[in-house]
Parts: sequence; structure tokens; C-alpha cells
Amino acid sequence: MSPDPNAHPLNPLPAVIWLLVLPVIAMEAVLSLGARGILGGPEAVGWRLAAFQDYAFSGQVLDWMLAEGRFPPQHLMRFVTYPFVHGGVTHAVFVVVFILALGKMVAEIFRPWAVLAVFFCSAIMGALAYGLLLDDPAPLVGGFPAVYGLIGAFTFLLWVRLAGTGTNQYRAFSLIGVLLGIQLVFGLLFGGSNDWLADLAGFGTGFLMSFVVSPGGWGRVRARIRHR
Repeated sequence: MSPDPNAHPLNPLPAVIWLLVLPVIAMEAVLSLGARGILGGPEAVGWRLAAFQDYAFSGQVLDWMLAEGRFPPQHLMRFVTYPFVHGGVTHAVFVVVFILALGKMVAEIFRPWAVLAVFFCSAIMGALAYGLLLDDPAPLVGGFPAVYGLIGAFTFLLWVRLAGTGTNQYRAFSLIGVLLGIQLVFGLLFGGSNDWLADLAGFGTGFLMSFVVSPGGWGRVRARIRHR
């Protein structure tokens, strides 16, 4: 059988993945060009710091809101804006690569609203874990807690597939084990932050949410994957 001459050479990305990736790329492009003086003039050098102040999640701000019983919108929005602000180009590139790779696989099974729900709920739960369980003055930035939510959803899909073939389901958790192991090694060698707690909370959120937001839950996802 000859290949389809009209087939697209690259697998097109689901629109919901572009919806998540493009803001990350746009934000990092603006901040990086500003830091190099290419965009915005001399004052643009401080754009990244200003973005941290306005959009990063802060455990200290969360403590203030809980103590005062006040929840201003400009602080609540930090729960969903911090995944789009990164510490630098490398940080943003890794997040984009993970969203493109794992997000695409999840989006091929999940509905668009479910992908968005996993991404943003994982970001929110990651921030809550970071703010409530730690007393770290450093702001939380970057999309890794949300990305780990997508990893949790991907792990769920793999877990279902292994269950359908009678294979050891614990193999589905090998990816998260490897990633956390790499984070631990890098933290020991180069000094790390406490972001891993937010990442782990994001993973757990994505995995558990998949039982609810996946198409038809456990049964239908298993049947759909078997016929892929």
C-alpha cells in the first residue's frame, strides 16, 4: 500500500495545546528581548522582575490573604498566571517541549476542556501545596506544576493501557520516578529550590482528575486506547 500523498508531514497539534504554548512563547520572547535591550528601551531590562512581582505566585501573599480573610482578584489570578512566567529561556523551552510532547498525547484522548482543567487545576494545587506546606519566600514561577499535571494525565492513560493488557500497572509511574530522580540529582549537584513539591502536587492532581475528566472515565478510556 502506497503512502497517502496528501498526508501532512507533521502531526498537527490540537488547538488546545497551541492555546497553552503560545502564551508561554510570547511572554518569554517579550521578556528576553526586553532584557537584551532589543525591545522596550532601557527600562525593559526590569520587565522580568516586574512580571514576577505582578504574576508570580507568592506563599507570603497567600499567608496574608488567609490571615486577613481578603482575596483580591489581582492576587488570586497569580494561581493561574505564574505558569506563563519563567526564570529564563531554558526554563521556558523545557516547559514548551513538555507541553508539546505530553500535552499532545493527552489531548488526543481528552476533550479540550478536560486538558485545560487538568493544566490549570494542577497549577492551582501545586501553588497551594507550595504556599501552605512550605515557608519559602521565593516566588513560584514556571509551568512545571501544570506540566506535571499533564504527566499525571499521561500516566493515567498508560496505567489504563497496562491494565488492559494485564501488565504490571506500576510501570506507568516510571516516567514520574525518572523525572523526580533527575530533579533530585540536579538539586544536590547545583542547589535547587522547593518547586519539586508543587510539581508533585501537580502530578497527583492530574492523575486523580483523569478518573473524572477523561472520556467516560476508566472504562471508556480503556476501550478507546485498546482500539488505537
